Amino acid sequence: MSTPFLSEDPGIRPRRPMMALVLANTMLSTVPGISGAGPTPEKTLLTPILDAELVTTGAITSMLVRPNTPTGCPTPATITRSMIELTGLAPVLINAGLAHTPTVPCLDVYGSPGGDPRKVDAVPHAAHLFERGEMIGRLLSQYSDFLMLGECVPGGTTTALCVLRALGYEASVSSAFARNPLDLKDAVCREVLARIDETGAKGPLDILRAAGDPMMPVAAGITSTYSGDIIFAGGTQMLAVAATLKALGKRVPPLATTVYVRDDPTAGFPGSVADVGTTAYYVDPNFAGIGHVGLARYCIGEVKEGMGAGGALTLAYLMGHEPEEITRKVFDFVRKYA
Repeated sequence: MSTPFLSEDPGIRPRRPMMALVLANTMLSTVPGISGAGPTPEKTLLTPILDAELVTTGAITSMLVRPNTPTGCPTPATITRSMIELTGLAPVLINAGLAHTPTVPCLDVYGSPGGDPRKVDAVPHAAHLFERGEMIGRLLSQYSDFLMLGECVPGGTTTALCVLRALGYEASVSSAFARNPLDLKDAVCREVLARIDETGAKGPLDILRAAGDPMMPVAAGITSTYSGDIIFAGGTQMLAVAATLKALGKRVPPLATTVYVRDDPTAGFPGSVADVGTTAYYVDPNFAGIGHVGLARYCIGEVKEGMGAGGALTLAYLMGHEPEEITRKVFDFVRKYA
């Protein structure tokens, strides 16, 4: 394989690959200005459901909406869906704690949406969600030898920031906005860390309980029992899961994300990856030269990643699809639908 499309070859050639996406909400996404994953703060609570519908069926039919930002940038779910069509895989969706009922079939761990960690424990039953994630990890092991595990949690970069810093990392995080609202995220994080100090949360699952979102303990539990090779599909949010696993003394998978996360100067993502002690593979789908104005906005820092998009591109590559084929499929799907 050539290397420009993917920064490094993981050396994995899966015989029975699977892609799974953990869906959840955090009430932090409803704080004005924190999340760009929806047209309004309240509507960010619908984003995981709409993205799941798009990835699973190829269309959003439950509402009259199009999967674009107000500037015309396609949601990363369109990228993931295009790779689902290219590879023929059926994605496994996991409801870790959604505010609204999903419109497509999901494995359900019967969690609740994450609370605002400035005020309450964000995930009161984090330990139970971890155990239920372990059950799903054993289940998925029966049907695959490789797992690309991603997420969709609007506002999740802020919970990731809180968790990473509570675990001792001097991390920053990325954003769906082209202009990362770092001051707002830092202000939220300071309040959360002060509350953690007051409550005395120390262990990694205690930190997830106090400051995380429901996706994190479920994804960590899945990883801890999955028997095959695993790569995390995503950037800073999945890095928080990796840091949690390291603190638990568990296997820490590598990550696959886009060059748009890597190149975000406000996030310092490669440095945080090194601090956690794992590896990241960066995929470059050449959106600057693809001939689509909306996709080109990824190159100026809008959206960047989400719904496992970077991992889906990487998985298609590992399954033997050529970069030109992958890029053409993304363009064709987005032009047709988004």
